[in-house]
Amino acid sequence: MKFSIVPDEEILEGKTTDIYFLRAEEVLMRKGVNPEVVAEVVTTGGGWAVLTGLEDVAHLLAGKDVDVYAMPEGTIFFPDEPVLRIEGRYLEFARYETPLLGFLCHESGIATKAARIKKLAGEVPVISFGTRRQHPALAAMIERCAYLGGMDGVSCVAGAERIGIEATGTMPHSLIICFGEEKQKEAWKAFDEVVAEEVPRICLCDTYYDEKKESIMAAEALGESLRAVRLDTPTSRKGDFRRIIEEVRWELDIRGYKNVGIFVSGGIDEEEVVELRDVVAGFGVGTSVANAKCIDFALDIIEREGEPCAKRGKRGGKKQVYRRNGVIEAGKDEIRLVKEAAPKDMEPLLKPMILKGEIVKDFSFSLEEARRKVLEQLKVVEVNKA
Repeated sequence: MKFSIVPDEEILEGKTTDIYFLRAEEVLMRKGVNPEVVAEVVTTGGGWAVLTGLEDVAHLLAGKDVDVYAMPEGTIFFPDEPVLRIEGRYLEFARYETPLLGFLCHESGIATKAARIKKLAGEVPVISFGTRRQHPALAAMIERCAYLGGMDGVSCVAGAERIGIEATGTMPHSLIICFGEEKQKEAWKAFDEVVAEEVPRICLCDTYYDEKKESIMAAEALGESLRAVRLDTPTSRKGDFRRIIEEVRWELDIRGYKNVGIFVSGGIDEEEVVELRDVVAGFGVGTSVANAKCIDFALDIIEREGEPCAKRGKRGGKKQVYRRNGVIEAGKDEIRLVKEAAPKDMEPLLKPMILKGEIVKDFSFSLEEARRKVLEQLKVVEVNKA
């Protein structure tokens, strides 16, 4: 192999596990110990988060003699709520704990950050620019999770192809530089002449001169075909970014270019989105989403041979999570033991995903369905609760 990645077959064989699981397997098999257990995946810290990665988990555990229950893809959940439950003999899934958590922790982290950014941006479009910040083998996963979390588009070609949408982007500084300093207009005009008409004309305007000067130059060069200017001002030159944007807006407006939007990128995170969302036409968000902090899930056995057995710090017994329709708020969901009666007017969130090793046909892994679910939930969840 030319790249430092683990092929599918080795993941499915359980080779991406931590060594102590293989040692535990050896001991348990030698001693003939293999209890019937229930294990739950829970996070105990932070605020709300978006669950994804379930399709990968389903492929990982398919064919194993286990039952798996999970919240639907795209569900917003809260700390202490089990998002996934495995029932079966321990040795059926022991070595798969590491990759299972890897799928859920990493993918849910990206989707959660994307959802927070989109919640704050509101109607302002947000495009995922972040695959360059991670290993290229992860590009499709990153873009899927960003899109599921509410991003309005993604820039990576392979990632976009994998999820069935068109890649979105503007132009790189290298295009301008290849034409040379003082030839910015030639570069922008060449882009306008060559690139397909359906691609929005968004000119990068901060390569050699200040943002105001290059924005005016771009507007004069492309006229009515110019959709927006993009400001990618580096941190070392940024200063008061809002003031820069307002200055560019003023200068474009007084010259009759009120229809030219301002698209911004470069170190954009939640704080910048809140500060700039009323003065820009779009955001390109990279590192903060692609390199998002993972959701710190843990998998713990909470029942052994039908009896509670949780370790210290964990809650024993097989549980279900219930939610009232349209209510997504910390403390409003209810967690009960499965054997207890369900609360009235509340829906159980954990649904059958795998039964006797077979993936349940009715359990949806649809990206578009999960994305719609996220966007609907974002209308009611409070961003400051995360």
